[in-house]
Amino acid sequence: MASLPYADVDFSLRSMAGRAEGFGQFAIGGLNGPVYSVTSLEDDCPDSLRKGCRKQEPLWIVFEVSGTIHLSSCLNVSSYKTIDGRGQRIKLTGGKGLRLKECEHIIVCNLEFEGGRGHDVDGIQIKPNSRHIWIDRCSLRDYNDGLIDITRQNPSHGGDRCIRVTIHHCFFDGTRQRQPRLRFGKVHLYNNYTRNWAIYAVSQAADREVAKAGFIRSDGDVFLNGAQSCTFAGFSEECMFHPSEFYPHWTMEAASASLKAIHQILTGWQSIQQLAQQAETV
Repeated sequence: MASLPYADVDFSLRSMAGRAEGFGQFAIGGLNGPVYSVTSLEDDCPDSLRKGCRKQEPLWIVFEVSGTIHLSSCLNVSSYKTIDGRGQRIKLTGGKGLRLKECEHIIVCNLEFEGGRGHDVDGIQIKPNSRHIWIDRCSLRDYNDGLIDITRQNPSHGGDRCIRVTIHHCFFDGTRQRQPRLRFGKVHLYNNYTRNWAIYAVSQAADREVAKAGFIRSDGDVFLNGAQSCTFAGFSEECMFHPSEFYPHWTMEAASASLKAIHQILTGWQSIQQLAQQAETV
């Protein structure tokens, strides 16, 4: 079976820490903490995902069960957490999603997010003063108004303009808009597969106070069925940042039908063997 980047780290539990590319390249997640096992699909109870995410110490969160977790509210994730869905099929629903606010060193891999039509929420909220975030091999479906939202910021906060996000090899299906929408900071997108959006897929929001404050760079796109890129008047290539200014390499593949097929098969869930917990060093 074809694989996505980092498939080589699936032989042991923690070998993926520190392997991210882009602005999340230094993410270690819960590398230096104990393993926390989710054994319940209840939203908030002992051994639930929510309980693990709110703990303040580093944790490597794994799942001993497969199924759907119906979130009653956004799931806040504290710093130094890995939410590792490999080997189980975990779907987060309820019209809610993850909120990453003022946190660092977060790894989220192999989860399904399903919003449901009519819910005006974001699958993943990346808030100011968050850094070293790695979202890997996840699928996000059916969010009415928002997927990865990094635009609801306060122009008076200098930290908002320092947001740095790299989004790659994700599958966005049936989302309405904002994959992502950016007002401040810098976002680099590559090798994502987006289909069935309603208004737009990616957008740069206007900033009335400082022109050209936020930039999105999208590489290797293929536009199908009449889709077009759209930029503000006066926007030019010279305004865009180049990723090499911030990190040395990134694994960008040619956009192709085979890559699209891989995203539909291997994002969200993979049937892999139970990961060995020995030899857990990077």
